Amino acid sequence: MTTSLTRPLPAFALALVGGLAQAASIAFFGSGHPVWWLQVLSLALLAWQVQSAPGWKRAALLGWTFAIAWLCGTFWWLFISMHTYGGLAAPLAGLAVLALAAFLGTYYAFACGVFRAIAPTPAWSPAAFAALWMLAELLRARWFTGFPWGAGGYAHVDGPLAALAPWIGVYGIGLLAAILAQVIALLAARPRWSIPLAWIAGVVVAVIVANVGTGAAAGAPNGERLSVSLLQGDIPQNEKFEDQTGVPFALRWYAEQITRSTTRLVVAPETAIPVLPQQLPESYFEGMQRRFSSGEQALLVGIPLGNYEQGYTNSVIGLKPGAQPYRFDKHHLVPFGEFIPPLFRWFTDLMNIPLGDFNRGAVGQPSFDWAGQRLAPNICYEDLFGEELAARFADAASAPTIFVNVSNIGWFGDSVAIDQHLQISRMRALEFDRPVIRATNTGATAIVDHDAQVTQALPRYTRAVLTGEVQGRTGVTPFAWWSARFGLWPLWIVGVAPVVAAALLHRRRRARP
Repeated sequence: MTTSLTRPLPAFALALVGGLAQAASIAFFGSGHPVWWLQVLSLALLAWQVQSAPGWKRAALLGWTFAIAWLCGTFWWLFISMHTYGGLAAPLAGLAVLALAAFLGTYYAFACGVFRAIAPTPAWSPAAFAALWMLAELLRARWFTGFPWGAGGYAHVDGPLAALAPWIGVYGIGLLAAILAQVIALLAARPRWSIPLAWIAGVVVAVIVANVGTGAAAGAPNGERLSVSLLQGDIPQNEKFEDQTGVPFALRWYAEQITRSTTRLVVAPETAIPVLPQQLPESYFEGMQRRFSSGEQALLVGIPLGNYEQGYTNSVIGLKPGAQPYRFDKHHLVPFGEFIPPLFRWFTDLMNIPLGDFNRGAVGQPSFDWAGQRLAPNICYEDLFGEELAARFADAASAPTIFVNVSNIGWFGDSVAIDQHLQISRMRALEFDRPVIRATNTGATAIVDHDAQVTQALPRYTRAVLTGEVQGRTGVTPFAWWSARFGLWPLWIVGVAPVVAAALLHRRRRARP
């Protein structure tokens, strides 16, 4: 059976199935929930195939096949934005998704090829495989602005490894999951003699220590609970920026809900106000400022800012009594949506999407102080980059007590992208021991507590207001502390060290007579 499964056709078919299972583990079909054990088992299938491959070239191709299936299965919804809303021909939109997955998949192909080439001994193979896999994840997270959507660690937000998030973050969790996967692969390949028990014992001990020691990473409640209103406008994406339909409706509906609100904080999603302040009806913005110039309420609302001479930003404005308007500008911009990469103007010209080259905000912008809480906005997929959010934790005295995510992923329809983004926000809650409140156009508008539990949420694609309470937190987790100072460099070092050691051992074995 093993011989038949390692033949080219069955092997690549298995890699495809494994990759699709890896995609499903992040947010399973139908439920949208993560499935941690499926992520480990699907990666174990690839690890078994790679170590059984006849050479490094086959191993690299298997890794590439797995990665393409996984990534296409993860962000296939990009097709909706390009075809349904952008007007790009379906074949071209499909090819664009496939090309992106194939490009990003080369990192994992390289990891698998190197692993097979250095052929580490069983004692070293779990560390070597996991390190190479994590390095591929880090490359995907950082190179060419980074697009780490669907990283394997997100499948563990509800699993036993979740307790490690405040210590090592999502990529560290992915490293441990890859160790487990390679252990399973070794046991499957050599059932009569397995790897040293030290590897398994080490993982078990790490999980136990993390669960027992989570209290050391946790902070404490900060101030009183904050009442919030989270607005979900459900403005159709194909009308959102249309002057005769979506724009006037959005301005009217959000103004009505903001005026009616009675909670201490009101949050409206990304580009809830879909036009520049100077394009608004007369006195519209001034009326909002007057509304929050006195009393006990504050507002955070998404709006584009700027002008032709100075450039434009995707921003959040905060209004509160007795203070000048607060401003947060999005730092991590979306390629092809908020900036056009060099040499790709021809591609964006094929689509009918309002695109632009936006200016970037700074990393670690100040929080919005209100009602005894420090509210840290981030816009859309910015919460995918925990190492950038960590910059705000360099000084514990000014560290955020609550994260506020405002999003509009209506570009991707009623798809699994909504569920995946919710799991991303939940992982940030674990890493930083902070609650996350999310105001979105179409979903998932939700309140996530510091333990990553969704305490309240609106049904997707409904026009409604979520009213609830959130408890801010203080304290700095180990992950927040080291990533605020060193970024992801500690993980790079952890990833490179075992690979270099395994390669040197391989070279020494080959040099022996």
